Amino acid sequence: MKEGERKIKVLFVCTGNSCRSQMAEGWANHLGAGLVEAYSAGVYPVGVAPLTVKVMAEAGVDISHQRAKAVDEFLGEEFDYVITLCDNVRELCPYFPDAAKRFHWPVKDAFGLDLDAYRRARDEIRARVEAFLNEINGP
Repeated sequence: MKEGERKIKVLFVCTGNSCRSQMAEGWANHLGAGLVEAYSAGVYPVGVAPLTVKVMAEAGVDISHQRAKAVDEFLGEEFDYVITLCDNVRELCPYFPDAAKRFHWPVKDAFGLDLDAYRRARDEIRARVEAFLNEINGP
C-alpha cells in the first residue's frame, strides 16, 4: 500500500457472527495487515464460539478480543467489499449501497460441531481470504 492510500474496508457477514465471519475477520486482518481493515457481523449475533477462538489460536491468530456484532451496527458505513459466508445471510443481509462489490463464500457451518469441523472451516476461510487478498493486491 502506498503512503496516503486508505485501507480497503471489508465486512464479513454470517448468521450468528460466532464462527465463520469471526474467522474471516481474523484472517483478513492478520494476513492483510496494512492493506485491509476487516470487520464481521451477524444478522442474529450470538457471541463468539470458544472453539472459534481456540482453532484460530492454533493457527497463530489471536481473535480473543473480537466480539459478536449485529450487522445493523454497520449500516451507513462505507465498505469496499461485503462478503457473506452462509446461504441464510445471503438472503437476509441488508443492502450496503456504498459497497463496491459483494461476494458470497458458502462455507459449511462448524458452530456446535466438533473441533475438526472448526479446523476445516478455518482452513477453507484462510484459503479464500488469501485468494481474495491476492486478487485485490494485484500482481
